[in-house]
Amino acid sequence: MKVILKNVTLFHPEQNLDEKKTDILLTDGIISKIGKINADDSADAKIFDLTGKHIVPGFFDMHVHLREPGREDEETVITGCNAAANGGFTGIACMPNTEPAIDSAEVVNLIKKQAKDHLVDVAVVGAATLGRKGEYISPMAELIESGAVGFSDDGAAIKTAGILKRAFEYSKMYNVPIIEHCEDETLAGGAMNEGINSTMLGLPPIPSVAEELIVIRDILMSEYTGGKIHIAHISTKKSVEMVREAKKKGIAVTAEVTPHHFTLTDDVLKTYDTNFKMNPPLRTKADVDEIILGLQDGTIDCIASDHAPHSAEEKEAEFEHAPNGITGLETQIGLALTELYHKKIISLEQLVKKMAVNPRKILNIAVPKFETGQPANFTVLDLNEIWTVEISKSKSKSKNSPFDKRLLTGRAVGVVNKAKMFYQDEFTNI
Repeated sequence: MKVILKNVTLFHPEQNLDEKKTDILLTDGIISKIGKINADDSADAKIFDLTGKHIVPGFFDMHVHLREPGREDEETVITGCNAAANGGFTGIACMPNTEPAIDSAEVVNLIKKQAKDHLVDVAVVGAATLGRKGEYISPMAELIESGAVGFSDDGAAIKTAGILKRAFEYSKMYNVPIIEHCEDETLAGGAMNEGINSTMLGLPPIPSVAEELIVIRDILMSEYTGGKIHIAHISTKKSVEMVREAKKKGIAVTAEVTPHHFTLTDDVLKTYDTNFKMNPPLRTKADVDEIILGLQDGTIDCIASDHAPHSAEEKEAEFEHAPNGITGLETQIGLALTELYHKKIISLEQLVKKMAVNPRKILNIAVPKFETGQPANFTVLDLNEIWTVEISKSKSKSKNSPFDKRLLTGRAVGVVNKAKMFYQDEFTNI
């Protein structure tokens, strides 16, 4: 099947490509031609006029919770992938805090089988320890052989320095990262950031030092072992500063941030809306300002959603008892364009690197190329479309988002991958 995408701006920072008002011819999902398409090439082709749109390498979210196996009432591999495609992603990495945890080849194979025929690529992050209990290292070689791209006990930090050291030594053999949820468990268990707002609201606090203690521990262990450490959903000023200094020393550390941690502060919790409850918790304006600086100067490598679906019944509990986490796959690109690109905090080149290039590099996944003969792996962006978030129309099974009815500027309007296209709310084989 032939498909022509007409009048697009082709933008790829890794290829120094910024080609305006060009066309792309796809044949059975493969790039056949880039440039003006003649009448002969147009014969029998399905044509999409994408005037004013940008085509960029397919965006990749390296921190997603698919809930399968174990909590298919909240999300499945397929519904999570549908949400990813609707949000503008052609690839995601799923985290291992499922039931059972992703600590065996059988669970990795189950997830990959479920995702096999979907447009969205699903990479799997294996558990660093058995059952994510922090007591014994998981069978890392088995997990790598079955396709795992990294290791994490996400939802909790790896419990002890001794286990962390061993995890680094094994992960280093395979050149994959340890992805850490940085939180000292002896300081955890609260409901929001410790500060003036937690005191005023009477909610049990989580101090910022809970994150920072694990960040510095992991950086030191990365330096000692030579293993790769990736700091998930970084949220405090001091954490960003420590990562910045570690990078200057040449330590193999990378970091990601979520849109909610660069757009919101703990001031929003005054409504006691549990859709604002997450872990790490929303912090202060000083933390957000440092995160913004970290995005600008490259300290923070990636933007990731930490997509964490929960049932409405769970989120309707009292704030202190409600689960942490929000959905994010379908609002992430709009928030990044609105709050970062349009406010001139980062350039389009920086945004594409943080949402398409760097996540794949960290996980040793090939970055899509815009060349003839290459499989098409695109995200189609409308940088200027003004739209309102309608969570009721989400493709995710869960609707726990704090961004419902938020007005945004810029969004993904389609994706292409694996000889499939999602455009105008439809999946099509191409």
